[in-house]
Amino acid sequence: MTGSATLRALHHGPHLPLVLPGPWDAASAKVFADAGFPALATPSAGVAASLGYEDGRTPADEMFAAVARIVRAVDVPVSADVEAGYGLSAKELVGRLADAGAVGCNLEDTDPATGALRDPREQADWLAQVRAEAGDALVINARIDTYLRGVQDTEETVRRGRLYAEAGADCVYPILAPPPLLGELAAGIGLPVNAVVTPDGPTPRELGALGASRITFGPGLQHQAMAAVAGMAERLREELSAEG
Repeated sequence: MTGSATLRALHHGPHLPLVLPGPWDAASAKVFADAGFPALATPSAGVAASLGYEDGRTPADEMFAAVARIVRAVDVPVSADVEAGYGLSAKELVGRLADAGAVGCNLEDTDPATGALRDPREQADWLAQVRAEAGDALVINARIDTYLRGVQDTEETVRRGRLYAEAGADCVYPILAPPPLLGELAAGIGLPVNAVVTPDGPTPRELGALGASRITFGPGLQHQAMAAVAGMAERLREELSAEG
C-alpha cells in the first residue's frame, strides 16, 4: 500500500479518531514517530516558528524544504500544511509536495491577499485541479475557515464542505468549529472531519466522541515544547544568579 493509500485508509478506522501530531522539524517528527503514531501532519505555524517566521510568512521554498526534512526523518506518512498553496499552480503544488515526499496536504479557503474567505466555488475549482494533478497520490484535507473568520454559520460551512467533497477532498477541516457541532458537520458534509485540539478545549478522545475522525494540534505541540524550553532557561538563569 502506498503512503497516500495508508494515510487515506487511516481516516476510516478501525482506530478512530486518527490522532496526527504536528512536528515542526525533523527531530520532533522522529520523537512522534518513535512513540508509535501511524502518521504525522505538519503545522504551518509551528514550522514557521522553527524557521524564524510569523505564520503565513514562510517562503514556499523554505516550507517545502522543512517538510522534506521531516519526511526523511520518519517512516510514516506525512501530510503537509501548505496554507493556501503559495500562489502555485495546481501542477506546481502537487509537484513540490511529491518532491518533498508528502502524501497529504492541508489547503485553506482564506485568501492570503485579503484575509477574507475565498468564494467557495472558486476554492472548489482549485481543489479539483489539485485532485486532477495528484490523482490518488495525495490526501487532501480541505480547511474551511468560516468559524475562524467569524462566520458562525453551520449551513455555510456544510455548503462549502460539500463543494470541496465534490471537488475530490478526502477530509474537511472546519477549523475552530464548536465541538458540539462536529457530528452535525460530518453528517452534513459526508466526509471525515478534522478537529483541532485547543488549550482549554476537549481532549482528542472527546473530540472523537463528538464526531471528529481526525485530530490535529496546529502549533500547539510546538508551543508546549517551547514553554518547556523557556522553563529550563529560567531555571538555569536562576541557578546562575544564585551562584553569582
